[in-house]
Amino acid sequence: MDRFDVIVVGAGPAGMMAAIRAGERNRKVLLLEQKCSPGKKLLISGNGRCNLTNSCDVKDFLEKFSRSRYFLRNAFAKFFNTDLILFFENSGLKLKIEEGGRVLPKSDRAKDILYVLQEHLKNNHVRIIFGERVREITLNNKKIDGVVTYSNKYFLAARVVVATGGLSYPETGSTGDGYAIAEKLGHSIVPLSPALVPIFIKENFVKDWQGVALENAHVTLFAAGKKIDEKSGDLIYTHFGLSGPVVFDLSASVYDVLRCGNAVELAINFLPGLDFKQLDNALLDECRKYPGKSVKNMLKRFLIHRLIGRFLEHCGINENINVNQITSEERKKIIKSLSDFRLTVKGVMPINDAIVTRGGISTKEINPKTMESRLINGLFFAGEIIDVDAKTGGYNMQAAFSTGWVCGDSI
Repeated sequence: MDRFDVIVVGAGPAGMMAAIRAGERNRKVLLLEQKCSPGKKLLISGNGRCNLTNSCDVKDFLEKFSRSRYFLRNAFAKFFNTDLILFFENSGLKLKIEEGGRVLPKSDRAKDILYVLQEHLKNNHVRIIFGERVREITLNNKKIDGVVTYSNKYFLAARVVVATGGLSYPETGSTGDGYAIAEKLGHSIVPLSPALVPIFIKENFVKDWQGVALENAHVTLFAAGKKIDEKSGDLIYTHFGLSGPVVFDLSASVYDVLRCGNAVELAINFLPGLDFKQLDNALLDECRKYPGKSVKNMLKRFLIHRLIGRFLEHCGINENINVNQITSEERKKIIKSLSDFRLTVKGVMPINDAIVTRGGISTKEINPKTMESRLINGLFFAGEIIDVDAKTGGYNMQAAFSTGWVCGDSI
């Protein structure tokens, strides 16, 4: 039976990078993947475009992560966004930077990212076996000895990298196996919950707005009437509620306050560039210029057409009255709703539908300089299985590549 220097479990971004870096250091590497091909989740990330990383500096980068952000400082010091960009550009892949510092392939094709990774795996003589799901990591005299798969195959190595992902999108291979494997070896699992998910809204009329997208909307989260969080970004209405980057970034906070049993609302500011006085002046100007225009037509200057009917219904105003019939109180209602349109939250989508899993292997039990377990010598962790998660914008993908690279560099 062949013995390897290292076995990497999981062929996602973190696992592939760990195998590549270990291969570059002339280690004999085996990469095991339960699916029939690598990078399943990578291929669907960013709607198939793959937002690799973000161009912001490390301070701003870390601020995008939740509770365990500082665990990543050492990994980012060794392999950060500029290193990742060079890795791909030196491999012949052209990249671009879009709004918000998002870094993507110029081709807008995630498969081009995967192709580069596969070429590096091949060039560094990494052996890959697909269709093998790891059941457990074996120990001999309290030392890593290898892994056993569900097909009862035994692979030998003194070092194992667990990069099995989280619980989100299980059809891509993120079935949570790594948590059970780590727990059996004595590791603590920070409770798992969804991060970066759409939100269910109680008001039925949102289904009439399905497909409407708002650019740079400002959304504020309220729980029991108290402001909890706020974000700006693109928003999309769905048949069940809200989606889009700004909603994803608020979803973890929504999940937390819902668990506390609080009444939760989202306040949408359709025109964040205008304050109350500016909106009031704009409405008054419309009323003076076009006194015979209907309120519905007047609002076309401020809202997407499909929103107006339900918006005015929400304000309690007849859409067919003329603007010169609007009372001062009704004008204030319109202004209030343009800047603070309240929707009641019913819940968030389950973890299976989350872009990222929050929780995982406790960072207290992992050496941040090497990604090696503090409990078991020779056991390493990389990627989403670790309790690190961030907002949208390429931050989670960078964390996967960075922790993977550090694993491979430490073996």
